[in-house]
Amino acid sequence: MVARAADTDLNPMFDRWFATQTNIQSWSADFTQTRIFKTLAQPLVSTGKVWVATPGRFRWELGRPAQTIALRQPDQMLIIYPRLKRAEKYALGDVPPGPLKDALSLLDVSFPRDREGMEARFKLLSAMETNSILQMTLQPRSASARKFIGEIVIGFRTNDFSIAVTEMRFADGSSMRNDFTNVVLNQSIPLEVFEEKLPADMSIVEPLRK
Repeated sequence: MVARAADTDLNPMFDRWFATQTNIQSWSADFTQTRIFKTLAQPLVSTGKVWVATPGRFRWELGRPAQTIALRQPDQMLIIYPRLKRAEKYALGDVPPGPLKDALSLLDVSFPRDREGMEARFKLLSAMETNSILQMTLQPRSASARKFIGEIVIGFRTNDFSIAVTEMRFADGSSMRNDFTNVVLNQSIPLEVFEEKLPADMSIVEPLRK
């Protein structure tokens, strides 16, 4: 059963969702990631784990064992490829204005702190409720960001307002969807989760450094 409603009818529900976000200090979940490429007949499906702590920290592990690890810290991001013994380091404060900075800022869209801040960066295109999940489709207001990502979908459960799904629809026609399960809110997460001791034989590159 799918129910559509005008934006004004959804305002109370959106307000409750944003109010819930302000009380979230941390969350963790399992997820299934589905990636669709125009060049592939079948989607690529992987599973993983995510931990998030505010402000500005998260850890994504894709694959079991992890094939890719993304570590976001307040001042930098690390993308680690354990099998390849390679890591990419991005100093977030050094990212110049432009498409890449816009793309990195989109990573925070699933964890908004207030409605005003989100609406300053994104335009709500549509919203619909399916099986007790309210799904909203957003478009980046920044033209340079839209060169990478055309739309972002966020779905949250209407009973407890926990996040259920995110999807990025890229400008080249590909997409990446994450379906979350076993969500745990406001459980203490050790700081070590958001740190990684890189082995001595791992190659570390800084793509943004000239």
